[in-house]
Amino acid sequence: MSDQSGGGHVLDVGCGINKYPGAIGIDRIEGTRADVLCDLDRFPYPFADASFDQVRAVHVIEHVSDVIRTIEEFHRLLRTSGEVFIATPHYTDFSSFCDPTHRWHLNSFSLRYFGVDNAGFGYYSRARFNEKSVKVKLLALWRYLGLELLVNAFPRFRRFWEHYLCFIVRGKVIEWRLIKVEASKDAAPLATERLAAAQSETARR
Repeated sequence: MSDQSGGGHVLDVGCGINKYPGAIGIDRIEGTRADVLCDLDRFPYPFADASFDQVRAVHVIEHVSDVIRTIEEFHRLLRTSGEVFIATPHYTDFSSFCDPTHRWHLNSFSLRYFGVDNAGFGYYSRARFNEKSVKVKLLALWRYLGLELLVNAFPRFRRFWEHYLCFIVRGKVIEWRLIKVEASKDAAPLATERLAAAQSETARR
């Protein structure tokens, strides 16, 4: 693993041409404002553990090949209590399915599996985060009518909206701010490790 350090700076993952001011940017495409070129689907990224106070991934997570592994990499790169900021289209927005490079279509509860409220699926990953905030941006008409404020003010109403209303009152963007906590030591093995073991066992038969 590389011993590069972010020195406490922000890491802008998939920075493109609009790199966050003062951040270290990474991208796979030449001609962007990236400071480091790397494939975002190949791990680890070329930085030491706990190198950054904040990781930003703005309209990136929907493009990666493995959401869980990517979030785990963000966890590795952050110092304890560091923050990851993630923005992605809500799955009911036109842009979520319009862009053929999008692999994933998420809702505002998609990252809960890394937290306490993991619905029993905490074994997906040992990486753990506390939700500092979850914000859903709605299409302009619903925002002007005050529904965006209602969705974001009350988590129970947001859940009701996700279950029953979101295909009528459509979302546009989800923004998460997640705070790193130390990896769970009592969690079951990673789902990817279990899958690899199963595949290895099948190959031996």
